[in-house]
Amino acid sequence: MNRTIIVIGAGLAGQSAALAAAEKHSRVVLISPMPSERAQSVMAEGGINAALDTKGENDSPKEHFQDTMAAGAYLADPNAVCALTNAAPGIVRRLESMGVVFNRDERGSIELRNFGGQKKKRTAFAMSSTGKQIMTALIQEVRRQEVQGNIIRCSDHSFISLIQDEQNRCRGCVVQDERTQKLIPIQADAVIVASGGMNGLFGKTTGSLQNTGSAAAELFRLGVPIADGEFIQYHPTTAACSGKRMLISEAARGEGGRLFVYRDGAPWYFMEEKYPELGNLMPRDVVSREIWQIMNAPGAAQTVFLDMTHLPHDVMERRLADLVEDCITYLHADPRIEPVPVSPGVHYFMGGIQVDERHRTVFPGLYAAGECCCQYHGANRLGGNSTLGAVYGGGVAAESALLDNACRSGDNGFERYSKRTLEGILQRLAELRTGCRHFPVPGISAELSRILLDSLGIIRSGSQLETGISAVDRLMNEKVGNNYDPSCGPYENLNMESLCLLGKALLLSAYNRKESRGAHTRSDYPGRNDAMYKKYSVARFNGKEITIRFEVVPEERYV
Repeated sequence: MNRTIIVIGAGLAGQSAALAAAEKHSRVVLISPMPSERAQSVMAEGGINAALDTKGENDSPKEHFQDTMAAGAYLADPNAVCALTNAAPGIVRRLESMGVVFNRDERGSIELRNFGGQKKKRTAFAMSSTGKQIMTALIQEVRRQEVQGNIIRCSDHSFISLIQDEQNRCRGCVVQDERTQKLIPIQADAVIVASGGMNGLFGKTTGSLQNTGSAAAELFRLGVPIADGEFIQYHPTTAACSGKRMLISEAARGEGGRLFVYRDGAPWYFMEEKYPELGNLMPRDVVSREIWQIMNAPGAAQTVFLDMTHLPHDVMERRLADLVEDCITYLHADPRIEPVPVSPGVHYFMGGIQVDERHRTVFPGLYAAGECCCQYHGANRLGGNSTLGAVYGGGVAAESALLDNACRSGDNGFERYSKRTLEGILQRLAELRTGCRHFPVPGISAELSRILLDSLGIIRSGSQLETGISAVDRLMNEKVGNNYDPSCGPYENLNMESLCLLGKALLLSAYNRKESRGAHTRSDYPGRNDAMYKKYSVARFNGKEITIRFEVVPEERYV
């Protein structure tokens, strides 16, 4: 009997999972609050990594593996990373066959550019709109499967909670039809969560605010661990724009863009002076820390600029055209004739739902892929590996869901389990509605964001983290508990407690990692401590409290 797979999220990871399952003749239900065309994946600019070696640099998947592990401070699963980098060239070739219009070099080969943390040209790209190109190709393939009846797309639907049996096996999920507000239980043999990063927790990020983090928060409330939550990537080159951060792609530095500040009236190219080998293309955590230190140095605050004015006309018009257009449209600055002021901004979450090498979670029948899960990136992500990890990880999750037998249990008991889940959701809502507090949910959400941004910056300390943990506790005790905001939807109210729990888990993970590694820098513990902390941090919620423990990274089986 063909299996039914629910996929939550319709970005790169979700579409990849749906497509892989449908091509194996499974029935797929693709759930998302927005159409794929509005997924955050469309915003990916720089490219996708693969050791295609079209530049004659003797690149290889092994070198891609080594760069990925080194950038992640050796905190990624080496076996998962090895499988990823070995699969990368085939993934790019398949995307090419689907119609992705990658830039070409003078020989007609896929063009590759330099990207941060990598010694070889390894990043394939489509100008500075690679995510849009890949998403367009995947959307067309998924539409073909929809026409054949293999994929049922449910846009305008949001994940609310899992349906589980007594052994915590995943039997499906409850979703909400955003148009009617109706709760709908859906039965499935497996659920793959591909809901994107936790941007909504922080508010002012480069990512889509549609990625609220509520799916990961609900799973955490139910007992799914969050791994490496302290590793939050600040992209070094962003700009304030309409209440969030606009990304100025690493592609600009990959093509020769230079960071500088004015010192004694003249430009000082600080990255090139401090890091002569890679200069402006050092890993993102390094570049962000350098910019932060310059901007927060004693005395007058300095503005950091990204200079692209010296780049050839052909580069700006053919390889960075979309970036140029965005700067002119949203920043009112033309990078062809003037340097652009930049500063670091929250960009990517290396941590997330804990999965194994095959993208399984602790609950049988529940899988996760893409930015919502912790896989491939360790303590810091290489640019170009996010799109790769999403496409590859979605396929792996689907393959695991099809091979595993944990939830192949037919209709037995589903009506009872779904009824129990719905009753639990409605009971929680009823308790909130009878509460004595009426604080506005957007205000609570904004306060949570301020706490996290203040405590989980590029440089953080134990005292800052303690302050943040206490502030979240106060927020939950004084405003979240027994609170209902009638101006918001019922499930926005319901999610607020889970989002606060998730935010506290990130703070506790950072507090307990008493070292500096990758994107996690502690001013009170400036050194790396491999003996104690070359391990995953794992946060768990048991229904009463959050605990943090450290788990050993799997040993390398092969390279």
